[in-house]
Amino acid sequence: MQFYSSPLTREARLPFSEAVRVGDVIYLSGQIGNLPGKLALAPGGIEAETRQMIENIRRALEPLGRSLDDVFRCSVMLRDLRQWSAFNRVYIEYFKPERLPVRTAFGVADLVLGATVEMECWASAV
Repeated sequence: MQFYSSPLTREARLPFSEAVRVGDVIYLSGQIGNLPGKLALAPGGIEAETRQMIENIRRALEPLGRSLDDVFRCSVMLRDLRQWSAFNRVYIEYFKPERLPVRTAFGVADLVLGATVEMECWASAV
């Protein structure tokens, strides 16, 4: 197993690894739409948070030599399931139509920092 956390995550003293590689799979911790290195959300609601969240996921993959093209599974947590369509409008900008990850989405009562959305992903390490 290989554990990875960016300098920003280590500096913030967050109690988890951003990613763990086990064999041919990279497991990414759930990401929210916080601004890099800060405990503050991107302003602008679900679409802005979704965009920032996916950029955070991209940033977690890059040092491991991977990209969003390597993501094959996502779990999405929405604080309000009525915002599923707004989330999807941004989500589809980041994934190729012929390479959409399998996905589960579910509603939750609350998310850290009051976020509207959180997503965890699995990516191929090869």
